Amino acid sequence: MNQTLAIIKPDAVTSGNTGKIIAHLENAGFSIKSLKLTVLNRVQAEAFYSVHERKPFFEWVVDFMTSGPVIPMVLEAHGAVEKLRGVIGATDPAEAAEGTVRNLYAESKGRNAIHASDSDENAEIEISFFFSQHERFSSG
Repeated sequence: MNQTLAIIKPDAVTSGNTGKIIAHLENAGFSIKSLKLTVLNRVQAEAFYSVHERKPFFEWVVDFMTSGPVIPMVLEAHGAVEKLRGVIGATDPAEAAEGTVRNLYAESKGRNAIHASDSDENAEIEISFFFSQHERFSSG
């Protein structure tokens, strides 16, 4: 079993889609190992998205991710990173496959409901950003 990080973003939390998204992930075969509701401050959001610091959307994503509550969660499944990216769909909901999280719940390319780690290495880094070792549970 592998773990990955997902974050239900402020747009999905404020629109009341949290439960639907969590159910979607569980129905896709993920086990939730840790989950919390939090609000990121600017310093935290800048640190989390620092890999994008020089990109034109950096300020926008920091503003967006600090605009309301988010729900980071540790998900576990075989091939978790790749599986989750398939379940959530393309960044742009107009391009996301039918039945994916973003197809169902995203508002736009920027307000796209959910974040998912893009590699096993980044999953570990991102999980550690939100959860201490004692907050993480594993079936293995």
